[in-house]
Amino acid sequence: MTFDFRSLIADVPDFPKKGVVFKDITPLLSDPEGFASAIDRMAEPFVGKGIRVVAGIESRGFLLATPIAYRLGAGVVPIRKKGKLPRRTHSATYDLEYGQDSIEAHCDAFPPGTKVLLVDDVLATGGTARAACELLEQLHGKILGLTFLIELEFLKGRDKLPGRSIHSLISY
Repeated sequence: MTFDFRSLIADVPDFPKKGVVFKDITPLLSDPEGFASAIDRMAEPFVGKGIRVVAGIESRGFLLATPIAYRLGAGVVPIRKKGKLPRRTHSATYDLEYGQDSIEAHCDAFPPGTKVLLVDDVLATGGTARAACELLEQLHGKILGLTFLIELEFLKGRDKLPGRSIHSLISY
């Protein structure tokens, strides 16, 4: 069955601030057939590629990474905001509109050379995804690709991820 995934994404104007149209994925997450189809389609380009770990970026990326990992027969590594993980971590910093933020993963998240797929809900400006790639490579992971539910093409996030294999299910 083919889904109109866009019909399961709600536009929320002026959230989190005026002028922004937030793409709310919760209607998709609550639709059993739509959610299953989205997971299958996000995982599809990476089936049979030897992915051993799927890394999900906090927090909506966790919701997608876990079933994608199950679909690929892989484990899951959470990429969290600074200070949220209990053991020794590596971190990467990225720019925000006003300032910087950091993400972290456990130092022992996976063995060196592990084939990794990075997952998040939205590719926007690419800053968080680029930092996550840097972080995974600090841990000596081999990033085989990135998969996103939504890509906001007008923000040119791909430009910050040159040479990366990027798959997006929905583009705006």
